[in-house]
Amino acid sequence: MKKEDMHMEHEKMEMEHGEMNHSMKEHEHPMHDHSGGHGMTGMDHSMHMGNFKQKFWLSLILATPIIFLSPMMGVDLPFQFTFPGSDWLVLVLATVLFFYGGKPFLSGAKMELEQRAPAMMTLISMGITVAYLYSLYAFAMNHLYPHNHIMDFFWELATLIVIMLLGHWLEMNAISNAGDALDKMAALLPDTVKRLSANGEEEVSINEVQEKDHLIIRSGDKIPADGKIISGATSVDESMVTGESKMVMKHKGDTIIGGAINGSGTIEIEVTGVGESGYLSKVMQLVQQAQSDKSKLESLSDKVARWLFYIALAVGIGAFLLWLLLTGDLSMAFERMVTVFIIACPHALGLAIPLVIARSTSIGARHGLLIKNRNAMEQTENLRYILLDKTGTLTEGKFTVTGLDVFDSAYNEDEVLKYIGALEANANHPLALGIMNYIEAKQIEPYKVEELQSLSGIGLIGQINNKQVKIVNEKEVNRLNLDVEATRKESYLQQGNTLSYLIIDNQLVALIALGDKIKPQAKAFITELKKQEIIPVMLTGDNQTAAASVADYLGITEFYSELLPENKEEKVKKYLAKNEKVMMVGDGINDAPSLARATIGVAIGAGTDVAIESADIVLADSDPIDILRFLDLAKQTRKKMIQNLWWGAGYNILAIPLAAGILAPIGFILNPAIGAVLMSLSTIIVASNAMTLRIKGE
Repeated sequence: MKKEDMHMEHEKMEMEHGEMNHSMKEHEHPMHDHSGGHGMTGMDHSMHMGNFKQKFWLSLILATPIIFLSPMMGVDLPFQFTFPGSDWLVLVLATVLFFYGGKPFLSGAKMELEQRAPAMMTLISMGITVAYLYSLYAFAMNHLYPHNHIMDFFWELATLIVIMLLGHWLEMNAISNAGDALDKMAALLPDTVKRLSANGEEEVSINEVQEKDHLIIRSGDKIPADGKIISGATSVDESMVTGESKMVMKHKGDTIIGGAINGSGTIEIEVTGVGESGYLSKVMQLVQQAQSDKSKLESLSDKVARWLFYIALAVGIGAFLLWLLLTGDLSMAFERMVTVFIIACPHALGLAIPLVIARSTSIGARHGLLIKNRNAMEQTENLRYILLDKTGTLTEGKFTVTGLDVFDSAYNEDEVLKYIGALEANANHPLALGIMNYIEAKQIEPYKVEELQSLSGIGLIGQINNKQVKIVNEKEVNRLNLDVEATRKESYLQQGNTLSYLIIDNQLVALIALGDKIKPQAKAFITELKKQEIIPVMLTGDNQTAAASVADYLGITEFYSELLPENKEEKVKKYLAKNEKVMMVGDGINDAPSLARATIGVAIGAGTDVAIESADIVLADSDPIDILRFLDLAKQTRKKMIQNLWWGAGYNILAIPLAAGILAPIGFILNPAIGAVLMSLSTIIVASNAMTLRIKGE
């Protein structure tokens, strides 16, 4: 697949979904959030955190003179003052502030209304637009008829815009999405490749590769495109692409996947997939579609804002008609309607969620939890299933020596390792790295090797201490008719281990087994999930035998093996189809579509950039136990969100009918100044409440 194609596809995706994102994973991302809702959804997708910071500070500069020169809902505060022409200065500053600071809200409202889903942006836009337009009307009338003063709302306009920008900046600062999974996926492929032509071998850009081209891939190279081997044999590390945790042997006629890493052999391939037909491109399309679907998740604050918008609109219009009918005074009826719309401005509501998120992400970071999509915190309620990728999540995700059996009594284990280390010391494939890490941990110094050669698709051979020494795979052992007791290798094979054999002067001396070790804390994690009545489901690209062994040890009853990326995503869809909430935990490229599709995607920090950018939550320490900490943090965060939403919306629920004049029959009409005090009080309460968020161990 061509990198150019990937980037073009990503740009096409962003155009299709518009410049505005309904979710922080937007990602939409990318990915992403891929990125979730901000609680202030609909913000301009191109506006990154730095722009919000700049917009907030410039808006604050514009708003400060307005706050000092303009009364708060008709009441002059002790610190306020005026001078000849100050009302003109307020008008100019308010106009600039409305169009500059209010632009993201107006743009967001436009998108929400186009999608027939009014929410926070629409509610804010209604407030600032009514405040600005009515204030223009009041300014004109006050200059035309000075004896009949009409209250303006420039003060409310300025404070609402500044507070809303602050809230969004706080949330963007807490939840930053600096990467792009689709770009990360493109980066898996090399920039240049070795292509065979009539003139011999030539180095060309990967973007020039076409189907049917013949490419040379040497030991340790990234495989640049999907293809079929036409010459040579090798082992291939596909773990980051397919999830298969052991090296896969490939021979003439076998297919290979772009993005995998070639092992010890040199091969010639015929390209079978580039651009949209390539494997990685198909994975990217799965991620893109999953993110698009997932972006429809709605945040609690957007739901509350939607209802407040409808309520304020209905009550405001109703108040206008009723007052006009009862009094015949158009000016009074108009003022009541405008007051309702201004009172509905969600000052406290706009800060209710961002302040909790800022506190929550700070706590999470201290515990190795990087929260990229705050909607994930809300979605943990009634979580039923956690789907866990085996490799890298429940297991270490890297080859380690799991066993060493010496067949020849003439050699001890240390000596065997010296021979093996001599051959593997300069190799760069995963098996060799696992072996050398093991030897280094034992502080063993390998022998010196001479005439080292690679045996394509077989192993390595060299001269050590005047002996011919080879380390080979099982296929070569069988070809040489060297006998190995079945009982000595069966348990290793059942656990999905890869076996290599040491042969010295044509005598079978030892076998060394490498496998993916189960993380020591994984079993306790699974046990605790069950206590919380959450069902763990294991997904893996490994074979059935290896998968069953791990599942049985951990106590997992539901598991699926030999899965490709699309298979994993289908499993996520299967559980989602039960109307259950699903968390997916993984670390590989093959997990990216599933992470994007699941209700909550959790990436292991030691995994690939692609998986991390596809997820809502990242476990920085790669410790599955941290998922339990996240669940606790999410529970406490959700509780604070609901409390703050009640405090924030409670002000509106109380003030809107009072502003409409519901108690007018008994002689009480809400004084705008009292409404402003209540608004300030609710804002202080939600800010203080957010700071009391705690989890176990804090």
